[in-house]
Amino acid sequence: MNEKEKYGSRNSSGRIGLVGLPLDIHSSYAFGPAKAPAIIRKALNCSSTNTWCESNVDSADILEDRGDLHLEAEDPLEAIRLAIDKMIRAGFRPLSLGGDHSVTLPILRALQTRWTRPAILHLDAHSDLYDTLNGNRYSHACPFARIMEEKLASRLVQAGIRTLNRHQREQALRFEAEIHEMKDWNGVPALRFDGPLYISLDMDVLDPAFAPGVSHPEPGGLSTREVIRIIQSVEAPVIVGADLVEYNPEFDFQEITARAAAKLVKELAARMAARY
Repeated sequence: MNEKEKYGSRNSSGRIGLVGLPLDIHSSYAFGPAKAPAIIRKALNCSSTNTWCESNVDSADILEDRGDLHLEAEDPLEAIRLAIDKMIRAGFRPLSLGGDHSVTLPILRALQTRWTRPAILHLDAHSDLYDTLNGNRYSHACPFARIMEEKLASRLVQAGIRTLNRHQREQALRFEAEIHEMKDWNGVPALRFDGPLYISLDMDVLDPAFAPGVSHPEPGGLSTREVIRIIQSVEAPVIVGADLVEYNPEFDFQEITARAAAKLVKELAARMAARY
């Protein structure tokens, strides 16, 4: 079976569905990411810029906005799983706007319908590998522990990390996470994946100078350009989905972070539409 038969042509499961996940009930320290999807959309559509990506692709041609989910259900994580599963069955690959990082778990559960155990590229200041935080196993600090426990991913590669404590280092060893820590950063690493890939992008991977509007700002992070280079240079036969999470409008300044989020959404969409 060749690559085209295995993963489909550019137009097979090629529709990219933009969906907002306004959820922050699993946040710690500060709430606000539930308000993010609408403000990121505003930045995406702002007339101060345009819809084109740096790779000479018009994001308006490749993104289909599916609106925001209504997450007042008793189990909002299950509501997300069901909605993403429906999108996938309809031929979409999801590009979601969070929300806090807890949303990644139900998305990975839903992806198993079409892509069993994709690799994950996780861009974040934090590893989000806690077994539990404040008694909550579904905290935004825990999704990748649950994902790896449930064997929803074949490989976990994390970049931008700069907050590891003893417990999280133990968890990283337990789950064989491949971590590119900021203390060892010498430029954008070569990131290559042999099979389907999912990208999860937490806005606090950026240094607070580039993204003040996050709940947990951590100095010493990546520049916007470095994150764009990672997105543009990652190699994988197909990117089956992506999320952009943890933008908190409550802490933003003149929508600097919203504009950065919109830029990264466009570049994620362009990379998802491309083929290597």
